[in-house]
Amino acid sequence: MKSECSESLSQVRVVSPEVARENRAWVRDLSSGGDRRELASRRLYEFLQRAARAEAGRRAARLRLVGPELDDIAHQAAADALLAICGKVETFRGDCKFTTWAYKFVIFDVAAKVHRHFWQRADVAFDDEDWQRLPARVGIEPESHAESRDLMDAVHRAVDEKLTAKQRMVFVAMVLKGMPTDVLADQLGATHNAIYKMMFDARRKLRTALVDAGYLPEQQIA
Repeated sequence: MKSECSESLSQVRVVSPEVARENRAWVRDLSSGGDRRELASRRLYEFLQRAARAEAGRRAARLRLVGPELDDIAHQAAADALLAICGKVETFRGDCKFTTWAYKFVIFDVAAKVHRHFWQRADVAFDDEDWQRLPARVGIEPESHAESRDLMDAVHRAVDEKLTAKQRMVFVAMVLKGMPTDVLADQLGATHNAIYKMMFDARRKLRTALVDAGYLPEQQIA
């Protein structure tokens, strides 16, 4: 019995008295009304916006997402996180700093909004490193070709010219960026089977284009 009690107590994370007081103040102020709630919400929003902008910048670097677009995502993520936190503030257990708990909300919102923004853009660019990885990731080994640069150029043209905007987005996400299928399905509002079908069609179009251009033998289409 004693060991069970000790084990239970060891799982309870104890914060310092200073942190506990700060936590209680956050919960009290955000749960109240009037000026006290307004002031606490403003302070928390400023913290969330700084965190959102830093996280959005980190995630959006490969999407060339800067300036007003980045600021808009950070603002929306901070505002949505603030609403969620205020709605769930009474569920805060106090086993960490309140701002640490709040930080998790804004990180989740930034991730969702950056991914959603990605799907809305049909002009997501590849960089040179992406293109160098691309042939191998569609099952073509560039080292088997004497002129691998020509092969990469051919793949580049095929992606731009043969794929629909949505096929291209799914192809970029799954092949180059390694996004899980369930994340893609959630962001697109599609089923797993629809994502797999879109990916299958994209790969087939690319291989057909490369066969037609003489870079692959005809049996590669299968």
